[in-house]
Amino acid sequence: MDTMRDRFAPVVSRLLDEDPRVAVVLAEIGRDGFAEAARRHPDRVVNVGIREQLLVGAAAGLALTGLRPVVHTFASFLVERPFEQVKLDLGHQDLGAVLVSAAASFDWPAGGYTHMAPGDVALLDTLDGWTIHVPGHPDEAETLLRHAVAAGDDKVYVRLSLQSNGRALPVDGERFRTVREGRTGVVVAVGPMLDTVLAATEGLDVTVLYATTVRPFDGAALRRATRAAGADVVLVEPYLAGTSTAAANDALSEVPHRVLGLGVGRRELRRYGQPAEHVAAHGLDARSLRERIGGFVGAAAPA
Repeated sequence: MDTMRDRFAPVVSRLLDEDPRVAVVLAEIGRDGFAEAARRHPDRVVNVGIREQLLVGAAAGLALTGLRPVVHTFASFLVERPFEQVKLDLGHQDLGAVLVSAAASFDWPAGGYTHMAPGDVALLDTLDGWTIHVPGHPDEAETLLRHAVAAGDDKVYVRLSLQSNGRALPVDGERFRTVREGRTGVVVAVGPMLDTVLAATEGLDVTVLYATTVRPFDGAALRRATRAAGADVVLVEPYLAGTSTAAANDALSEVPHRVLGLGVGRRELRRYGQPAEHVAAHGLDARSLRERIGGFVGAAAPA
């Protein structure tokens, strides 16, 4: 199966052909995937070199001319390094763009901590007006990429990852999807965490919601789920643990509730290892999740 990033360049290259407003801005990373598109559209495929602040600044300039820039590099170089430009050049000027990242929290451990970005979503969450998509499968990534590019002049972040679920589910770029229903708690699985969450909660009497769009946070879906399953909520996110606990608390502010945020821990792992080792070290494997979820909600197998 191809990866989300494998799908990215062909999809956006087709969008370049279909929509004269679409432009692509790169900082070396990903340039080979757009070589043919650059020959067809030399004025709308721009590689600024290894200059990540300029990457975002150039995208803002293209947006000022009426174009819809799609900006791509690794998450740490797209959100963290040029954060001032994201905040000012796009946010303060109220300009739209589609930021599409790769490498996620720890997809390439051999690259070291410079190439890891577990805090990207939390950092963007300090800014106003961003839509954030976290697909869990290449097919979902394609749908959400097309949705993002078509979203007028909105500011959109699409977080691609090598981690993937076994099959795609229908996604609409807005709402959480109910995957399993139970009576003793609600587990929200974000993007590529769904398969692991389903394995971890097999036989437990919990509702599982699937989230591929995390901002805006679908508080209405969470409230509906807790009315039937109780107000113990576990969030399982493939980035910094606790990123969405405040959003969940806000959604449930009018009812007594408890929220547990699971995800990538703050402690830096200084041995490169492999992605699966990072998953286990952060307690995001199925066995660890089952212990933590079951212990929190006290869920037993349904009678």
